[in-house]
Amino acid sequence: MAASFNFTSPTHTHPSRLVCPTLVHRNCNSTTSSYPIPKFSFPSVRSIHPRPRPRPKSDTEIKRRHASVVVSALKNLSDTELVAVPPETDAVPGTFPSSSGVYAVYDGNTDLQFIGISRNIAASVVGHRKSVPELCSSIKAGVVDEPDRAALTQAWKTWMEEHISATGKVPPGNEPGNSTWVRKPPKKKADLRLTPGRHVQLTVPLEGLIDRLVKENKVVAFIKGSRSAPLCGFSQRVVGILESEGVEYESVDVLDEEYNFGLRETLKKYSNWPTFPQIFVNGELVGGCDILSSMYEKRELAGLFRK
Repeated sequence: MAASFNFTSPTHTHPSRLVCPTLVHRNCNSTTSSYPIPKFSFPSVRSIHPRPRPRPKSDTEIKRRHASVVVSALKNLSDTELVAVPPETDAVPGTFPSSSGVYAVYDGNTDLQFIGISRNIAASVVGHRKSVPELCSSIKAGVVDEPDRAALTQAWKTWMEEHISATGKVPPGNEPGNSTWVRKPPKKKADLRLTPGRHVQLTVPLEGLIDRLVKENKVVAFIKGSRSAPLCGFSQRVVGILESEGVEYESVDVLDEEYNFGLRETLKKYSNWPTFPQIFVNGELVGGCDILSSMYEKRELAGLFRK
């Protein structure tokens, strides 16, 4: 009897999962060799097909999937609470979130006028209330977590499609060519000048002018450069926060040596604060960029500006 090894065809095609060979005894008729010659049979290489690697997803596909997951937590438009817009503009930030998301605007007859997206819902409501008060009576707001552009756009599409499916109509403010709800860039206020000129003799000490300025204006920001062209990143950040909150504020350029000569050193002594920018609210120093940014991230500014 001669022993031969027979490799049976594997039930799985991956090479790492080939089954072990089995020992089979059978007659050997060969007389030319004193030793039996084992016989081996292997599966054809062509029969082994490695599993195809999945095609890597593009960044666009990943963003779309992420947006869908994020928006899935958003309530339907019909299930979202309708909240009246307070008549006082200062009360809007406390009524609506200052977060990114989608919002729907209703008129006095609770007819939907516009669906929009915003990086700061409360600030957008303030702008609409000022520009079209007769059309902005109540709001539905939905905050979008992890609000990248894809997630915000998907949230807007979700609410828009729901409304069109229910009414068969596009909201008037979203119709092509309607510019009622297009946010117009606000006109930049001029920066304040504390003196009529560097060579003019002052009748009131500069510290007295600073004291009068911060006490007669609700919010004053002493910055490097103008509000339209800040000259340092911290000043730019402060201007961006104040404008995103819809705050009326006065700005003073501490680098203006012609009309604010000596302001930097005098203001440091007045406020006992060594750096710029400096923000005052109701005559009191709030702090600089770091403090304002921290309050903005914690959503504490609305309460501060309402005081």
